[in-house]
Amino acid sequence: MIKTYKHIEDEREDIYFKIVRMSELADRNNGQKEEAHRHDYYTVLVVNKAQGTHKIDFVDYTLAENQIYCVSPGQVHQVIEEEQSEGFVLLFSNDFLVRNNIPFRFIEDLNLFRNFGETPPVTLDTLNMMRVNSLCELLIDYQNRSMKFHSEAQSSFLKLILIECNNACEFPAYQHTQGVEVGNSLLKNFKNLVNQHYKEIHTVNTYADKMNITADHLNRTIKHLTGKTAKDHLDARITLAAKRLLYFSTMSLKEIAFEIGFNEPAHFSSYFKKISGQSPSSYRKSMQKK
Repeated sequence: MIKTYKHIEDEREDIYFKIVRMSELADRNNGQKEEAHRHDYYTVLVVNKAQGTHKIDFVDYTLAENQIYCVSPGQVHQVIEEEQSEGFVLLFSNDFLVRNNIPFRFIEDLNLFRNFGETPPVTLDTLNMMRVNSLCELLIDYQNRSMKFHSEAQSSFLKLILIECNNACEFPAYQHTQGVEVGNSLLKNFKNLVNQHYKEIHTVNTYADKMNITADHLNRTIKHLTGKTAKDHLDARITLAAKRLLYFSTMSLKEIAFEIGFNEPAHFSSYFKKISGQSPSSYRKSMQKK
């Protein structure tokens, strides 16, 4: 089973935001390798210096300096350090957003948090990294002192950090074209539907029907916005669910196939191999060796 952290602090449910230095986390683990896990809250890693690997939803990213990793609730991740990292870890929950009047749309509109598919780090230049580090130091200062408008200050600094990181992302030309709001709304709607129905709906046409648009329009818009087709996103979500079950559960291939909506295990196996390049059994064996 995948270990899931439901609260930012295990013994307290009233903590909605926290920032710690990466070195503190290493000390808490007593030098032991971190296990793959997921959170019911957002995680932002501000990496100043590091060597190793950050695994996010079974994709390996090489840790390096001046990186920002944004992990959404529910994503499985694991930091494997070859030496002690320097930087910060910011944790905040949906309740923190609500309590500080930060609309969910602000998080959704950022080009940072992705709940499936690839989640590459944002690399900042030296000046932008200095700004982010300064804001992180201020957040730690506010966290360690009791003062008025404590939470408001935290939310302001957090928004500034996310905006700084978002502005460092490479935006394609569509961000400056007419109709981008409509396109972004369509993309969010599609992703929400996929997250809700990927176990029973495996065709883009059916999602397009639910959205009262044509499959061609859905594919063209999403390809224009993301560089990938609607089918690519759907395949990524289904395959991610399969990989999690193959790695973290003892379910048989037949049980996994039925769990994610395939009536025939053979169909599931051929589908998985086509998307991932490995059969489900080969993938499971390869992950057990790691």
